[in-house]
Amino acid sequence: MALAAAFASLPTSAFAHASDRGHVLLLPTGYYVAGGALAVAVSFLVLALLPPAALDRFWRRRLPLFALGDASRTIVSAISFAGFAILLAAGLFGSRDPLSNPLPLVIWTLLWVGLALLQGALGDLWSWLNPWYGPWRVVSRLIGRGGEQDGRLPAWLACWPAVGLFFAFAWFELIDPAPDDPARLAYAAGLYWLLNFILMLVFGHREWSRRGEFLSVFFAMVARFAVVERDAKCRLSLCWPGAKLLSAEPLPTAGIAFLLLALSSVSFDGLSKTFFWLGLFGVNPLEFPGRTALIGIGSFGLVLTFVLLAAAFALAVHIGQRLAGDRHSFAQAAGLLVWSIVPIALAYHFAHYLTALLVDGQYALAALSDPFALGWNLFDTADMEVEAGVVAGADSAWWLWNLQAGVIILGHMLAVLVAHGLAWRLHPAAARAALSQLPLTVLMIAYTVFGLWLLATPTAG
Repeated sequence: MALAAAFASLPTSAFAHASDRGHVLLLPTGYYVAGGALAVAVSFLVLALLPPAALDRFWRRRLPLFALGDASRTIVSAISFAGFAILLAAGLFGSRDPLSNPLPLVIWTLLWVGLALLQGALGDLWSWLNPWYGPWRVVSRLIGRGGEQDGRLPAWLACWPAVGLFFAFAWFELIDPAPDDPARLAYAAGLYWLLNFILMLVFGHREWSRRGEFLSVFFAMVARFAVVERDAKCRLSLCWPGAKLLSAEPLPTAGIAFLLLALSSVSFDGLSKTFFWLGLFGVNPLEFPGRTALIGIGSFGLVLTFVLLAAAFALAVHIGQRLAGDRHSFAQAAGLLVWSIVPIALAYHFAHYLTALLVDGQYALAALSDPFALGWNLFDTADMEVEAGVVAGADSAWWLWNLQAGVIILGHMLAVLVAHGLAWRLHPAAARAALSQLPLTVLMIAYTVFGLWLLATPTAG
């Protein structure tokens, strides 16, 4: 947070965020909202009537694939670090245009959007691709440190460092006046890498990655939804989406806060551009004043959205415990049930950033061929034409809306399914498990309506 505040104080020109847009969607959204809410409600009723044993057998099914060792992990990570260093150099010395400089396009589009979705689909790719592991292995051996055994974070600290860094990242992405400024982003990313590298040398890579470095924590959480599972013997197998969430251990308070922040930050990114939100503060959305004028409002909204979601989640879990006569502690119930947020967070991540991924992903392919704007064409993509029309026009709006709305509804339905599986760990009796989930299902229905409204309501860019 201090890092984000320091960068906010630097003089800079205002850049538009890659995913900002302004439009009014003219579709019969009321039918979609009603249908989505009904779909989530019906999924709860169907699950309440199904025998737990049948669903347990469904979740346990696996299709074995092959074994994959860690022998090449250091090399892959070292290559990733080299690529990261080149991107930092491009940010500092390349084009000032965020749509032709590869650094902002790779970080905001390929990493934060593309890789997050791949993690949720295929599993923990980040453990191989992160730019710290390879350099950490090399340096820790050179200085004669034992690595993982050299230091441990205090148990009471949990993963609060990751929560703090995640909030600073969200603030920089959503509130800072110029998160796409290549040089500004290069300084921020470089300092972030160095800070975490030093802490990994002190506490060990595994310890700090699990509790301090927020990208590793986030990617590990969403990877639990993936259809690829890797066991302790490095054997890969296919499983149902979300099956690994059912075997997760209850998260501490910091872990609960982290997952709720992952959802609330994306939700606020959509909310902050709506006519409704801007109108609350007397801002004319048709004369958008720019991000610099909205730093205070944005900071307040980012915190408020998180607090409201956390309060709603805590209330739903508490009421569910009362209805079911639960003897477990609130911390245990909330720490377990919060894993059902993962499908929703992934669905919102996909729906909210889909247009940026489709358009800015093309810009990224072009920029990577000429990272320093010197006329290179390394991958034969520097001269490609960017098809922005894929997200423009009435036909595109129709298929984009249906895809985004469908993913949000499906994400909430899968969250209800996962929540039921987790509830059976707390309540062996099916009736009590269903009762305990009733308030959480109501919250998910409300969030479905909210998400679909965010997609359809007029926004300012």
